[in-house]
Amino acid sequence: MPSFDPTPADQFSFGLWTVGNVGRDPFGDPTRPALNPDDSVRKLGEIGAWGVNLHDNDLVPFDASAGERDRIVTSFQKACADNGVVVPMCTTNLFGHPVFKDGAYTSNDPKVRAFALQKTMAGIDLAVELGAEIYVFWGGREGTEADACRDPQVAIQRMREAMNYLTSYVKDQGYTMTFALEAKPNEPRSDIYLSTTGHMLHFITTLDDADMVGVNPEVAHENMAGLSFVHGVAQAMEAGKLAHIDLNAQKGPRYDQDLRFGSEGLKEAFLLVRLLEGTAGNARYTGPRHFDAHAYRTEDQAGVWDFARGCMRTYKILQARAQAFDADPEVKAILAEQSCETADPLLGSYTSEKAAELSATSFDVDGIAKRGLRYEHLDQLMIEHLLGARS
Repeated sequence: MPSFDPTPADQFSFGLWTVGNVGRDPFGDPTRPALNPDDSVRKLGEIGAWGVNLHDNDLVPFDASAGERDRIVTSFQKACADNGVVVPMCTTNLFGHPVFKDGAYTSNDPKVRAFALQKTMAGIDLAVELGAEIYVFWGGREGTEADACRDPQVAIQRMREAMNYLTSYVKDQGYTMTFALEAKPNEPRSDIYLSTTGHMLHFITTLDDADMVGVNPEVAHENMAGLSFVHGVAQAMEAGKLAHIDLNAQKGPRYDQDLRFGSEGLKEAFLLVRLLEGTAGNARYTGPRHFDAHAYRTEDQAGVWDFARGCMRTYKILQARAQAFDADPEVKAILAEQSCETADPLLGSYTSEKAAELSATSFDVDGIAKRGLRYEHLDQLMIEHLLGARS
């Protein structure tokens, strides 16, 4: 029986806001006490996690003095060092305080936009102090309920202005940092700008320093839009823009649920791990595998750590299943038969000669159309590997 215990090589990380989630929801009060960040780090190290991520205010309270801030950060750095936990990613909370009720970078109030930039610069400084090299941007309040309040073109222009300002700040400070933009279609706003990974990938091409910026797709967010998360991640990988990833689970296009990774949508989770690990032959994703999820509201503190262990264990089980699936001779035979890997001289880069030859070629379209592709059997083989019926 293989071991599914995590190791630092797995690059599994959790946010302070994930293991520290107190079980509050819109209809009910907290069901478990808040965790001190240092205690979270100690426990994460104990269960084998590699990294811990944070919003600025997950660690340093919004109204902390400079002295309090330094004391908290010093203590947290010691806890990380003592427990062998790194900080790969940080982000800014631009959604919690009422000042951001109508957006941060896209707000109609220029003073709100200026404060959002100031807060983010301070957050970037904190991230660098903690050793993080990835900075995520989730625009939870960058949207509307009353869409007539601003031209959405202006909102996009303001987002671009903010990103250009902040990449320039990073360069001016001499920091080494990658930005990762996180999309979501709705919640907490009725409609959020740049709502899918595809939107973000295009937006990045319009930035002054596009080479510094990638995406941070999240399972639940793409599912909320009714989209294939695997396809979105594949597009980001193919573009060389998968800077970070948020792993969780979601029951269809509902509110954002942030469920334990693999606890729902097991087939999609399998295909995602297969893609990330490159078991089908594609290049493997080498960045952090971050679990942006939280334990059920039913759980006490012990249940939180059951949840965290479960995320990591499920990923490693799916990794093993993906390796077995792609090594299966039947699977390999079907994929080889259908992929037609032999280069067709009619394809490839355009030349006028090739185009003339292609135009003159006759195809047996009826014969081609009659050929069965065996995808039913391929999918059944995948299900059998998932269920442990094949090894």
